[in-house]
Amino acid sequence: MSFSLTEMWHSMGLPAKIVGAFLLSMGLASLTVFIERLIALRRSRVSARKFASVVSEDLQEGRIESVLAEAAKHPHGHLPRLVQDGLSTYSQARSTADGTGLSPVERTRRHLERRLDDLGADLKRGMPVLASVGSVAPFVGLLGTVVGIISAFQGIAASGSGGLSSVSAGISEALVETALGLAVAIPAVLAFNYLSTQITRDEMALASSAGELIDTIEGWGDVERTEIRRERVA
Repeated sequence: MSFSLTEMWHSMGLPAKIVGAFLLSMGLASLTVFIERLIALRRSRVSARKFASVVSEDLQEGRIESVLAEAAKHPHGHLPRLVQDGLSTYSQARSTADGTGLSPVERTRRHLERRLDDLGADLKRGMPVLASVGSVAPFVGLLGTVVGIISAFQGIAASGSGGLSSVSAGISEALVETALGLAVAIPAVLAFNYLSTQITRDEMALASSAGELIDTIEGWGDVERTEIRRERVA
């Protein structure tokens, strides 16, 4: 028998075909997640750059409403969402009291810490799929190989012919499952490692931005206190 995937597929038993179809589904799922995460990360970074370039001056001047309006234009950007949540919390904290005695800045800081966890989880959406495919696919392929070899030997026993050609043909068909499992797992592992590096970098950037936002808000308070002291002196 020639090494033709089509011929091997037609000669496989039903269990081996099920395993092969399952591996193909796993490969398609990992590819879908990888492409979707690449698009999402790129879209978020582009939104972050546009947002930061527009609101830089407004943030320094304390024009909260302008920053919030601009952030609403970038719903897919993680940085605009972080800044929007932080400033909304700060504005609400200044106008209302929650009974804890915390300052508006401290309430905003705590909210941003929780929000960073939420955004990190959103960045990692779909990553468990890549991790599962990378770790499970080789074993699924091995299962298909074992099932294929069992079927091959059962066929040899039923027909009574045990020539080398019969044995090698059955084993080669079975080993295709192992090769398919590795072909699915290796790209999934590479994709997981690459995306993990990119997501970690984005998480660090968001954490740094959250700290800068708190520093900016504290700067607004310093300016307000300075103006109040000047008014009292005058």
